[in-house]
Amino acid sequence: MHINDFKIERYFAQYEFSARYLLSSSDCDGYAIKYVLDLASDDDLQVWENQTLGYTETKGSPMLRSAIAKHYQTLAMDNLLVLSPGEGNFCLMNVLLEKGDEVICMAPMYQSLYQIAESIGCKVNFWQPDYDNNNWYYNPERLKALVNNKTKLIIVNFPHNPTGYIPSASDWDEIINIARANNLYLFSDEMYHLLGANPAYKQIPACELYENAISLWGMSKSFGLAGLRIGWLASKNKAILAKVEAFKDYLSICNSCPSEILATIALNNHSQFITPNNEKIRLNIKYYEDFAQRNEDLLEFSIPRGGSTAFIKLKTSKTAMEYAEDLVKKTGIMLLPSETFDYGTHFARIGFGRRNLPEILSVWEAYHRSV
Repeated sequence: MHINDFKIERYFAQYEFSARYLLSSSDCDGYAIKYVLDLASDDDLQVWENQTLGYTETKGSPMLRSAIAKHYQTLAMDNLLVLSPGEGNFCLMNVLLEKGDEVICMAPMYQSLYQIAESIGCKVNFWQPDYDNNNWYYNPERLKALVNNKTKLIIVNFPHNPTGYIPSASDWDEIINIARANNLYLFSDEMYHLLGANPAYKQIPACELYENAISLWGMSKSFGLAGLRIGWLASKNKAILAKVEAFKDYLSICNSCPSEILATIALNNHSQFITPNNEKIRLNIKYYEDFAQRNEDLLEFSIPRGGSTAFIKLKTSKTAMEYAEDLVKKTGIMLLPSETFDYGTHFARIGFGRRNLPEILSVWEAYHRSV
């Protein structure tokens, strides 16, 4: 398989560990290992201290899958397969798709959610949003119009990276119904599940609603534990999970045992991770809203419905890439331009999960006033 460079990750590789400020990170500040272990039960600590560094079960340890299953209403351990989130995307596309298949994917979108399908030889049809003054809307009628007799898979991501969009309950039902009525697989990237500024937008995982839906969740975004590299696929369709498990034998084979234990502790104490992250996101959005109001000549912004990111429209004469390059060179602020999403040249992603956002905005505002 020939696969194109991952533009977002290549851009992060260039600046993530050298730029002074990260304005576009989609994850929250990482928690310390000590913070996780301080929440552990006596039994958890005994497992941690006595764990040998050998291989683990390919599908994930029973202890971890049991902890994950508690976060679903209709799924059990056998409906879960643990792997790294990116590995989940890669494996699933390879076992579901063949050259000549057609796939529907949202735009803009995290590149791996469509690039793998394209590299397999599939035709990807993009579900475009309606846009008005930085308000984003994914109309199910537009999705429905893209379905044809060659369509095999619909790919969605809610809360959406980068726009922060979450559909209403009725629109979510309609998306599920479109997949069911056409006997399509539905891959739902739910990495930002339970994150968001507006608690009114709560979404039931796709895997709970449709037998041929596969949901992806993990520790990276909602829990602020990206370094664990632990995610999972959840589905009522056990045959798909079995195929992914077999494909995984050619990749990681199994997961890191220390990561599985730490993930189990975090899942069993989920509010100690997700609640602080949501409080930080809500506060940072308020800071950013004030910044945007003071700098209406620079950008368009409206509060996202969920997740930890927003996709703003820049009102500059430069392209987003040109503006981002100048900004990072003169201020040390890394801004992720829309060119890395293959979505035009005048948008950029903002992340709300880092505690130093007010400091970043102060530096950015000084830069804007000086140019």
